[in-house]
Amino acid sequence: MKIDYLQALKRLDQARGAWILHGQEPLLEQNLLDAFRKNWATHQIERERYDINSVSDWKNVFHALNSLSLFSQNLAIEVHGNIKPDASTLKLLKHYIQHNEHNLLLIIMPKQDSGSLKSAFFQVVEANGVVVALTANYAQDRQRILAVEAEKLGIQLNQDAWQWLEAHHEHNLLAAKNSLMRVADTFPELSQIQIEQLHECLQDQSRYTTFDLSDAMISGNLAQSIKTFQYLIESGEPYSLILWTLSKEMRLLMQLFEQPHNALQLGIWKNKVSTYQQALRRLNPQQFLSWPALLLRIDAAIKGKSQENPAHLIQQCIAELCGKTLFPA
Repeated sequence: MKIDYLQALKRLDQARGAWILHGQEPLLEQNLLDAFRKNWATHQIERERYDINSVSDWKNVFHALNSLSLFSQNLAIEVHGNIKPDASTLKLLKHYIQHNEHNLLLIIMPKQDSGSLKSAFFQVVEANGVVVALTANYAQDRQRILAVEAEKLGIQLNQDAWQWLEAHHEHNLLAAKNSLMRVADTFPELSQIQIEQLHECLQDQSRYTTFDLSDAMISGNLAQSIKTFQYLIESGEPYSLILWTLSKEMRLLMQLFEQPHNALQLGIWKNKVSTYQQALRRLNPQQFLSWPALLLRIDAAIKGKSQENPAHLIQQCIAELCGKTLFPA
């Protein structure tokens, strides 16, 4: 079946079999992933993650789904990538769906074109599992999503305030959420927010978002990247969302290096293809080998599983993406 983001949030407890999340809205993807991971932790469901860099990687996924540890009754496998199973691994997917009622295969993919959505892979999951489009194409959809975020913060906006917020951020959900957080912090005594409060809080402030961070890094502008990162942290942006942005850009660059003619299929916007290609020419492919380990170190630091400073590691990661180093030899 096909469902949207808000419907998916309500179905987490029943999530089994195969799910696909696809789209280009980082706020929706991160929110759903955080909700899934919290649910798995609450129910003591073992979680594993796999990144798909080639078709053969799918065999490892299905092997894991059929190999529960002695201490687990249920397993959730998170798969990230934009490579679909081939005919042989599609058979493994069908077998898994038909014979495994307790585990969850959660597949996270970038935005897909209409042809991809009609592929056998998507048809199999849509017929036997759940496909979630992480999109918000209409103003009313964006308002419904952001209303949930506002409710978490204990605030409500009147209709004029919603329209002002929409116009201010030009459909950028992540930036709009940050603004809701800022206005809630600025006016903790108010539960009903008017245009006046939004205007006072946001009109004269810079509008840096994680999208600005991505643009600066892919352009190789280290100074602007660090400035944007520092602004985001000061504005209360969670480290986890910044890590998501770094991971996404690193993954796109590595995939584009392997598939130089498939930029659009990888989810890179047409008007940014040349910028990513220039970034690849600026970078040394040998750097790619160290990126996964650096991302894992950042994740561990954010979660308090290491003594390293996440801000320092993130700045190191930003420098890597810019093709520079913070610690020259």
